[in-house]
Amino acid sequence: MLLKDYKIHFFNSLKNIQEEQEIESFFFILTEYLHNLKRVDVALNPNFGLSDAEVDKWNTILAQLQQEKPIQYITGEAWFYGLRFEVNENTLIPRPETEELVEWILNSPITQHPSPINILDIGTGTGCVPISLKANLSQANVSAIDVSEKALEVAKRNAELNKVEINFIQTNILEVEDLSQLPSPIIHHPSSYNIIVSNPPYVRNLEKQEIKKNVLDYEPHLALFVEDTDALLFYRKIAQLALKNLSPNGLLFFEINQYLGKETVELLESLGFKNIELKKDIYGNNRMIKCSI
Repeated sequence: MLLKDYKIHFFNSLKNIQEEQEIESFFFILTEYLHNLKRVDVALNPNFGLSDAEVDKWNTILAQLQQEKPIQYITGEAWFYGLRFEVNENTLIPRPETEELVEWILNSPITQHPSPINILDIGTGTGCVPISLKANLSQANVSAIDVSEKALEVAKRNAELNKVEINFIQTNILEVEDLSQLPSPIIHHPSSYNIIVSNPPYVRNLEKQEIKKNVLDYEPHLALFVEDTDALLFYRKIAQLALKNLSPNGLLFFEINQYLGKETVELLESLGFKNIELKKDIYGNNRMIKCSI
């Protein structure tokens, strides 16, 4: 069977599920994943043939896409801030909005200082945030926390893949009383951090009906959802820890629930944070907060 003929079948099988642009993106991701053929290679090889075994592979993946399984979980990888990351069902798929958070941090004056700075990422998942920061800030000492051992296994592999050193720590941040006493192989943790960043669980159960099937059915709920009755649980805890462990000129960054921007700002104000800045993402939603003590 010719690849160009299978492409027609591929599009027809998904046209009632995905937008045409998305289907086209999936198709060329898979030509590279299965055949090491980029878009231009496909165009230059119009008579590229598929063996029966290769058609079977395509059909298996197509069936998964019809069930709306994320393409990143099928290929086992995602790109974030120009870097490749392993992903699986134990980690959230890195998102463009979080790239904006990384960009905001990297553009902050505090990161331009030539002396080493200490950075802590809380709820690291794939490790995309700390790894991207370390890849662009060689002078930084970067640590990252997650409650999930399996997520940290992925994050550690991603650090190796991208050739950076991160101090990964498994712990439940809700049980931590002082960030200088974290349980890890490092004997002496920094007494303070110049940057603390977190993209914690923030989707309320009442918002589940808004979540697409590809997220709700496949991505880890532990990293997504919080109880409706205390949706800012993680923000409160992390902010309280930041009051103890953020350096005098340090910055606290959060990715937030778009519907709770006002409430999150009010929480930080009530705890005494200053210079609170609420920022929208590329889609026009309240998505990020920066503040200091």
